[in-house]
Amino acid sequence: MKHILLVSPGFQGYYEGISAAIQSLGYRVTVHVYDKPRNISEKVKNKIAHELPSVIVPEFLIPKFTLGAVAAYRESRPDAVITIKGDRLSREWWDLLSVDNVPSITWLYDEIRRMDFSVDDFRSMGSICTYSSEDISLLGEMGISANHLPNAFDSLSKVTAHPQINALTFIGARYPNREKLLRQVQSLGCDVKVYGRQWSRNPMDILRTGEYRSSGLEAEGDVARCEAYGIMSSSLATLNMHYNQDGFTMRTFEACGVGGVQIVDREDVSHYYDPNSEVLVAKTAEQVAEALEILKKDRIKTDSLRAAAKRRTYAEHTLIHRMKALTSWL
Repeated sequence: MKHILLVSPGFQGYYEGISAAIQSLGYRVTVHVYDKPRNISEKVKNKIAHELPSVIVPEFLIPKFTLGAVAAYRESRPDAVITIKGDRLSREWWDLLSVDNVPSITWLYDEIRRMDFSVDDFRSMGSICTYSSEDISLLGEMGISANHLPNAFDSLSKVTAHPQINALTFIGARYPNREKLLRQVQSLGCDVKVYGRQWSRNPMDILRTGEYRSSGLEAEGDVARCEAYGIMSSSLATLNMHYNQDGFTMRTFEACGVGGVQIVDREDVSHYYDPNSEVLVAKTAEQVAEALEILKKDRIKTDSLRAAAKRRTYAEHTLIHRMKALTSWL
C-alpha cells in the first residue's frame, strides 16, 4: 500500500477530509499539520499570530513551521508527499523534496498573489495544482506547468443538524463588499443572519478582530465546519460571495453538497453547477431579495434546487473526486 505524507495547514480542519478521501482510494496516509502548535508557548504565539490584527503582530511571533514538516518527513519516510498550500514553509522544505526526488505535489487553494512564493520555490515544488485558472496561466508565463484542481465538498464529514432558519445566511469573513450587500438585502425587508468572529459582537471576538463597529446584522461567532454544513442545509438560502478571487470557494461545493439552496455572485459557476436548476445567481441586493421571495413562495422549486445541487455534487465535486485526480498526477 503506497504511503503518502500529507502536509497541510490546520484551517477549518480540511486536512481531515482530504486525508479521509485519500485513504478511501486505498492509500496509507500520515498527516502533519504544519501550523499546529506543539506546546503551550507555541500555542500562545500561534493564537496571537492568527487572531490579532496583522498590523500589530510582531514578525518574531510567527511560528517556524518548516522544521516540523522536515521532521515529519524524516520520520515517516513516505512514498510520496502532498503539500496543501505550504506558503508558510521555507525554501528548505521544497529543496528537501527536490533533493530526495520523492514524488510530490502541491495544491494551492488560494491565489498566488496572496502567498509568499518565489519563482524558484515554484520550480522546486515538483507537480503543482491550483484552484485558480488564472494562476495556471501566470505559472505558464514563468515556464511552470500546473493542473487545475477546484475546491470540493467533504462528503465524508458529519453534518451537525440545525433547526430551520427562515433567513438568508452567510458564513465567512467580513469584507466591505459582503457587508454592504447584506445590509442592502436586509434593508429590502429580508431576514439575514451572519456567522464569523468578524461579525460577532462577543467582547472577546471584538478584541481579537478589532471590529468595533457593528454591522447591524444578526450575527454569531465562528462555527465549526460540521456546524456550518448544518446551518447552510437548514437555511432558506445561503449566500456565497467571493472577494477578489478567481477560483471558487469551498462554500460553492459545500452549500450544494449538504442540500442547501445557494445564491452565488458569479455567473461562471456554470462551469460546475447549472444556474436556476442547481444554484441561483444574483449580483445585486435586489436580485438576492427577488430570489428569496421566489423561494418563500415556491416550495417545489426550492426542494428541486436542493436535490439537484446535492446530486450533482456527489456525482462530480467531492474531495474524493479531487484526490483521485491529484494522486494520478503524483
